[in-house]
Amino acid sequence: MEQVKNGKLGVADAVEKLRQLPFEDIGFACIDHHRQLRCGLPEVIFCPGKTTEQIIQIFQRLAERGGNVLATRAEPAVFEALSKKIPQAHYEPLARAITLEQKKSEPSKHAIPIITAGTADLPVASEAKVTAEIMGQRTELISDVGVAGLHRLFGHLPKIQNANCLIVVAGMEGALASVVGGLVSCPVIAVPTSIGYGASFNGVAALLTMLNSCAANVSVVNIDAGFSAGVVATLINQKIESAESGLK
Repeated sequence: MEQVKNGKLGVADAVEKLRQLPFEDIGFACIDHHRQLRCGLPEVIFCPGKTTEQIIQIFQRLAERGGNVLATRAEPAVFEALSKKIPQAHYEPLARAITLEQKKSEPSKHAIPIITAGTADLPVASEAKVTAEIMGQRTELISDVGVAGLHRLFGHLPKIQNANCLIVVAGMEGALASVVGGLVSCPVIAVPTSIGYGASFNGVAALLTMLNSCAANVSVVNIDAGFSAGVVATLINQKIESAESGLK
């Protein structure tokens, strides 16, 4: 509307842009271009179940709007094909995420600590890290500090106790989230992972432990859902920092 008012955009062109604002139907997908305004985060591509060509088309349509783009659970072959169309795209192998940063935002004042119980939990933690960072958040990864050697966590207490929120990623029995929850005065987003032996039931044991946590500040996302944890942590951190700015 400001562009029309300033004469930089014609009425017909403005109508065309507004027509596709809520979503864009490209046949096999309806791309939600309105999500950023409505939810505070842009449309994100979940790659499993989609063909490489479908992923590329969705990625290109999102990129055309000039914003940042994130594709999760992407295999290397998908990135290889996509990078031929969009050379600026970047691949994070551990997180299996493709990112395209077209809008540089001011980094968040407060970092979001992402804590893992073990090194095997790093792929899920990395997905949370990439997600938060593409949305303008600073993160700090604290890895391999699980309950089997709990003393390793204590050296990081100042960092985690000053956070607005934090993410705890753990497999096996998932006890680390409760421990961390008892040490901090902020929301703890617990992420159960599918790491563990047979009786861990591919993350179900950790999920149930976290859901049954006696630490009241612990909330839980789905098994291996690093993306969901990154989004929730981002929204919490943004709200707090926005409130802090308003008080100044």
